[in-house]
Amino acid sequence: MGRTEKRELVNRLIVLLAHLLNWKFQPKQRGRSWLLTIKEQRYAVADHLADNPSLKSKTEEAMNTAYRNAILSAAKETAIDEEGFSAACPWTFEEATDFEFWPD
Repeated sequence: MGRTEKRELVNRLIVLLAHLLNWKFQPKQRGRSWLLTIKEQRYAVADHLADNPSLKSKTEEAMNTAYRNAILSAAKETAIDEEGFSAACPWTFEEATDFEFWPD
């Protein structure tokens, strides 16, 4: 497993988790753009793992790294301070990447 592949996974998860946080904390601003970005990132993560199966054992670690950065991204988009978000990711990797999962 290369660092580049892991970094790509983390970057995709940052975007995905930030949009899931936005979705959860700004329900009145939910729109097609967020919906499509979430779906796009879910596909990208699935495709990346299919191309790099050795990363599957690193998903929890990648989620922790990504969530830390996703909080910063979501804080920029919302009126919520960083401390207003849970310190630990509220979703598992399986939930975050599940096409049927939408946080409320």
